[in-house]
Amino acid sequence: MTIPTYEVFAIRYAMRNVQRKDNFLGGDPHDAPMPMDYYVWLIRNADRCYVVDTGFSPEVGAQRKRTFFRWPREGLALMDVTAADVKNVIITHMHYDHAGTLGDFSSAKFHIQDEEMSYATGRYMGNHAFSHGMEMNDVLTMVRNVFDNRVTFHNGAADIAPGISVHHIGGHTKGLQCVRVHTQRGWMVLASDCAHYYEHIETGRFFRSVYNIGQMLDGYQTINGLAASSQHIIPGHDPLVMKRYPAASPKLEGIVARLDVDPIA
Repeated sequence: MTIPTYEVFAIRYAMRNVQRKDNFLGGDPHDAPMPMDYYVWLIRNADRCYVVDTGFSPEVGAQRKRTFFRWPREGLALMDVTAADVKNVIITHMHYDHAGTLGDFSSAKFHIQDEEMSYATGRYMGNHAFSHGMEMNDVLTMVRNVFDNRVTFHNGAADIAPGISVHHIGGHTKGLQCVRVHTQRGWMVLASDCAHYYEHIETGRFFRSVYNIGQMLDGYQTINGLAASSQHIIPGHDPLVMKRYPAASPKLEGIVARLDVDPIA
């Protein structure tokens, strides 16, 4: 059977100016800027449309001192996708920048790992080291979605659709998952926060917010095995994504990058 291919896009909705020391567990000896971009991702072909993660709102951005550009729903609208019409949303994990604005996706089923929902509502949320990445209202919204039968739980690897699968990685959070997508240039992995930056996975270093370092390290090996090559891995927050891949159209330069084509840099 022929595996379908998909177009894949990274949609930038916010950013943060930080230093290198802020992005590595144990800090970094180089005193240099290392800004962070915030994305949601769109996977689609003629038959299917999937959104990966739902970003955060301007209110949460202001509270956390992030530079907010546009609602994730507005970024999707630039690609002729109406958030309220999307039927499937993959939530890689429940951190505020990946699981906010859930209410904008009023028709969607949400795909999440069992481990992540247990983590976000369990004992570790009593400790700020783990709970600081969550917004309680986002977690409560997802719980309501569970009661409304709008959440599909996965336990490890699972096929979401032909050519799209999720894979439990853990590490950054207990139930973090990546997304594998079949594209015209081969199998691609949307790593989300399994690797915040290219440098993390390329050098075997870790982001400073971590649940389990061993899982994070093992996750790098898993991701490399799922992707057709290192150039088929898309990190979750690296501004280089916007430089390495062409814009979806000239007017979307710096806003939407097309990932299913060969990188330009």
